[in-house]
Amino acid sequence: MPPRRLPELYRAPFPLYALRVHREAGLALIAGGGGAAKTGIKNGLHFLQLDWRGGELSASLLHAHDTETRATMTMALAGDIIAAGQDDTCHILNFHLQKPSQKGGTGDCAPNKASGDEKGPRRRKAAPPSGPDSNGDTHKETNEVTVETLHCVQTDTSPDALQKAVCFSEDHTLLATGGVDGFLRVWEFPSMKKTLEFQAHKGEIEDIALSPDNKVVTVGRDFQCCVWQRDQMVTGLHWNENLSGIPDKAYRYQACRFGTVEDQAKALRLYTVQIPYKRERRPPPCYITKWDGHSFLPLLTRPCGNEVISCLSVSDTGTFLGLGTVTGSVAIFVAFSLQRLYYVREAHGIVVTAVAFLPETPELLKDNEAALLSVAVDSRCHLHRIPCRRSFPVWLMLLLCAGLVVGTVLLLQLAFPGFL
Repeated sequence: MPPRRLPELYRAPFPLYALRVHREAGLALIAGGGGAAKTGIKNGLHFLQLDWRGGELSASLLHAHDTETRATMTMALAGDIIAAGQDDTCHILNFHLQKPSQKGGTGDCAPNKASGDEKGPRRRKAAPPSGPDSNGDTHKETNEVTVETLHCVQTDTSPDALQKAVCFSEDHTLLATGGVDGFLRVWEFPSMKKTLEFQAHKGEIEDIALSPDNKVVTVGRDFQCCVWQRDQMVTGLHWNENLSGIPDKAYRYQACRFGTVEDQAKALRLYTVQIPYKRERRPPPCYITKWDGHSFLPLLTRPCGNEVISCLSVSDTGTFLGLGTVTGSVAIFVAFSLQRLYYVREAHGIVVTAVAFLPETPELLKDNEAALLSVAVDSRCHLHRIPCRRSFPVWLMLLLCAGLVVGTVLLLQLAFPGFL
């Protein structure tokens, strides 16, 4: 069966590596590029306005921020603050939205030439799906974006230096970074004063997650997933301790994310993804593990397919998990049971680099239970939707109830002949 071809939500003029969604503004921020190589491929950060028109979600380009010779590989968002991992540094950017009527005003909302905003946004009509403006319709009014660089700090010191993970704390007072050198660095925000620096792994740090009480979970290529309280390790996670026949070094951790539990205010979950360490002709399955986010005890582990997982996301309410694979496939799982609910094989045809759920608001979800964005090295951004599942019709519920009553009466008559 050939792969299902999804409609293209947006196409950038460069490979995409990072994706975040701004809840309040209804923006998708996508970033990437060709790096410093002189291939003619640009580097940039695009701000996309998300709107529903005619029953379909569209993404129109509001602003293209030029990152010069640096490709953004990782990104975290805290309100209007962006932490962009570029090479061995983390750039802290502040962006502002303004209405067209404010154009020419003074203060922080004045256009910033250094950000590449000289021309401002344009009103545009629908265009063919081959360019970055492909999904824009004519707007009566649209926001303008200006971008300002606040800080730039070095986050990796190895010979092949690269920041591979970045994460804000829930209260946005701390920023954690990790890279090829295996060092975890924690920075006070907004001052960006380094408060912690130590080697968390004997190799690259693949992912970082911060809990609400500022415990840090790190995933390394050294087969370890560790929980830290400052520079003291609280515990090391062992996803396979209750699974017989899986050696410790047959799998390594790939990603980690915290998630809330719907209708349980104090509950917290940690989700990790484990992928095979070696490639085989018959690839073994990857696994998802759900952990108690306070005790860090494993609650459930399930296989999630034979395609190698590349990225993980958790929805706002903690109801769904989004996964991307190195072969371009995208899947959505139910967080409670770790059962797969949605799957598109080779949605991108090449490695999916990031996935992110749309905020669970009526304006962005419309009549969907969940909506997931995915980006990949193929420069494309796709939308994946789970429509609201219909409930039983009223007539069917009444018929079932009537059948239940009749059946109960018949059973009572058989048991007690003089019942009626």
